[in-house]
Amino acid sequence: MIETINLTKRYGDLVALNNLNLTINEGDCFGFIGPNGAGKTTTIKILATLLKPSSGQANIAGLTIGYQNRQIRPLIGYVPDFMGAYEDMVVTEYLEFFAAAYGIHGPQRRKVVNDVLELTDLTYKATAEVNSLSRGMQQRLSVARVLLHDPKVLLMDEPASGLDPRARIEMRELLKELRRMGKTILISSHILPELAELCNVVGIIERGQLLFNGSVEEILRRAKLGHILHVGVTDRVEQAAQLLAKIAGVKKVTIAPDDPTTVNGKGGKVLHMQFDEASGHLFSDVPNVLVNNGFRITKFTEEPVNLETAFMRLTKGLVQ
Repeated sequence: MIETINLTKRYGDLVALNNLNLTINEGDCFGFIGPNGAGKTTTIKILATLLKPSSGQANIAGLTIGYQNRQIRPLIGYVPDFMGAYEDMVVTEYLEFFAAAYGIHGPQRRKVVNDVLELTDLTYKATAEVNSLSRGMQQRLSVARVLLHDPKVLLMDEPASGLDPRARIEMRELLKELRRMGKTILISSHILPELAELCNVVGIIERGQLLFNGSVEEILRRAKLGHILHVGVTDRVEQAAQLLAKIAGVKKVTIAPDDPTTVNGKGGKVLHMQFDEASGHLFSDVPNVLVNNGFRITKFTEEPVNLETAFMRLTKGLVQ
């Protein structure tokens, strides 16, 4: 449904996108992850036919952006991170204005407007002024606007940005419903746990380059290489660190400066053990070594891997 081939965008000497190659299949919900300035918004604007690429190619539904924009635009819906509206316009006027722009007229226009209001749970706000709506309601109205012409592809740039927890939950449930309807969705967001719940495919971009593209399961499996184990002992922390560092497969042992632990009122410290990727992670050796050398263990946990930790491990925090 969406394909980019060596897609590149330059602004003078700045390379915002560097040979981006993406494939998003029909019905996918693709989570686009990256730090600010990584190239997410640039990519989305190119796909929305709002920017011209410097080189490379982008296709939607087999149509080429830059050459077949008129045919592409009825197929897409673009939700920016901030919506604009004319002053003193009420919700139904706002939607009817855009419905008319999409060529929807007569009784059909009113029906379509009512349908998207119901889908986005905004019917009770039909006569409210757009500028009086909360940030969350404005974002839902922005989604309602792009659904008027029933697009196949939704391009969403930080739709949950600035929303309170309830509004984020409501937005997440709306996106789930849109996916059940068969929409192909590309969504960028900094709220990574929600992307993990929504998306079946994710891409990580940094400094305009795609670092990873695959399923959520694949990225978690890749990030889990080189496990980190948290081990707490009551005393002789430095000696324990030296002892654990000698275990086969252990890459590094560090003492957590601000992670105290206690057992029976006796204080201690936590050691962070990082294992080599090919070590096999023989965690059972760790407690045996400590107990046989007279140490008391207060903590023994593996660091969990989720989309946030995967993102931190696979990126370097670089921006343009």
